[in-house]
Amino acid sequence: MSDIGEISPRKRPKPGERRVQILQALASMLEQPGAERITTSGLAAKLDVSEAALYRHFASKAQMFEGLIEFIEQSVFTLVNQIIERETVHAVRVRKLVTMVLQFAEKNPGMTRVMAGDALVFENERLQDRMNQFFDKLESTLKQSLREAAVLDNAATPTVDAQVRASVVTAFMIGRLQRFSRSGFKRLPTEHLEASMALVLTAVEPLDV
Repeated sequence: MSDIGEISPRKRPKPGERRVQILQALASMLEQPGAERITTSGLAAKLDVSEAALYRHFASKAQMFEGLIEFIEQSVFTLVNQIIERETVHAVRVRKLVTMVLQFAEKNPGMTRVMAGDALVFENERLQDRMNQFFDKLESTLKQSLREAAVLDNAATPTVDAQVRASVVTAFMIGRLQRFSRSGFKRLPTEHLEASMALVLTAVEPLDV
């Protein structure tokens, strides 16, 4: 996410504009490899405003992070729904879902630190809980697709099979996000993606045969 452009001297932002600028600045600061814990004083300095100005738009720093999480949720699950609607082949659907999440992370390094939990270590624990819920929902979506595929394949235990496979796929995604974040954004989440997914999804592919 690019840095905030300079605002004309004392030009009053439009309603909601400052709020967006604050979130963009926070994401930009999170994109810096090795960035330490973000402080409201540092965020205010980046925007050339007072800390009091930040709190006119957000009651706390936790609310600022929640704004980023809301962006992640809306962006990812909008794309998830599109993939589900357009792709009827279950194995291909799962592959596209995984690819989409990892590509989103690669394009938004700052958001990746939130998704991986690295940016939330010293923040309010409810933020990590919400991010956990994001991955639980994503895993549930994968499980539904995998269960439908298992039923079509006449699997003896479709629900159990789908649960195990969805867990493995989700763990793969989270691992890629963590590696990307903790490598200072050097190890891309889509690195050798096709070959890696071929291994991770080997058990998924035969379900549509």
